[in-house]
Amino acid sequence: MMSFTLASVVEALGGVLHGDASVTIDGIAPLEAASPTEIGFLSNPKYQSQLLSSKAACVIVAPAQEALALQRGACIVAEQPYLYFARLTRFWKQQRDALRQQNHNHTQAPRVHPSAVIDATARVHATARIGPLCVVEAGAQIGADTVLKSRVTIGEDCVVGERCILHAGVVIGADGFGFAPFEGRWEKIEQLGAVRIGNDVEIGANTCIDRGALDDTVIEDGVKLDNLIQIGHNVHVGKHTAMAGCVGVAGSATIGAHCTVGGGAIVLGHLTLADRVNISAASVVTKSISQPGHYTGMFPIDDNATWERNAATVKQLHRLRERIKNLENELKK
Repeated sequence: MMSFTLASVVEALGGVLHGDASVTIDGIAPLEAASPTEIGFLSNPKYQSQLLSSKAACVIVAPAQEALALQRGACIVAEQPYLYFARLTRFWKQQRDALRQQNHNHTQAPRVHPSAVIDATARVHATARIGPLCVVEAGAQIGADTVLKSRVTIGEDCVVGERCILHAGVVIGADGFGFAPFEGRWEKIEQLGAVRIGNDVEIGANTCIDRGALDDTVIEDGVKLDNLIQIGHNVHVGKHTAMAGCVGVAGSATIGAHCTVGGGAIVLGHLTLADRVNISAASVVTKSISQPGHYTGMFPIDDNATWERNAATVKQLHRLRERIKNLENELKK
């Protein structure tokens, strides 16, 4: 089991420690579930009622909660506890990976798994890691320190930047959904573009990003995509935008920088979202949004009978609107 003293944590990550620096922790846990040998954190003040009852060996808190935390016991005070927690998880993983390597007689796993298939014309940086059963097709490029987990497919001529993480089952550069109707059937439109992914991008398991029809599909630096997301052809996603699971973005949509899109939301094709737009979960974006802000578009859940009555009323709104306009006109005469 891996363990660290509180002193070593603060030495690595900063913050102000109140308590015994020699106390050892062997895990990170939620505040309410932490054991006396684990470290927890409080990032949202609305959960501070859990602080005094927490059994954690130490708690990471903001300056505003310092006095309350001291009533309980040891704490590390940091300006942004959630950010501190994020960096602690990375520190923990780095140390764990180093320990595992030592336990395997200092042998390092191959950077390219023997089962991976990489085309001779693909360019994979020497520091990239390619996992089991991955496929990197002709002309593709993989940047420095990028990690492809198992069964990732990078289509021909697609580019993945530096320090990216692509989780299991990701498909980059499948054909976009393009067909022309002709005499009752569909003629395929060849997708001649590619996908360009910037640096520091993370893509969740089984997410698919389609190649462009003519121009490339573009994912800019720092974008974070959750599992099971569909990005259509010729979509452009701006820097540091984040999307939760099961989001769908239809072809040729443009998503600005620093946006968030909640789980299950849909953005229709050819729309534009400005920078710093936040879309609520399960919303359907049916028009472009030109101003930053928080937007929601959904019909609240209800028992079925009530929902059907409300839906029937909504269908009559346009007719009711016309009747009201006519009455207003009559009153003006």
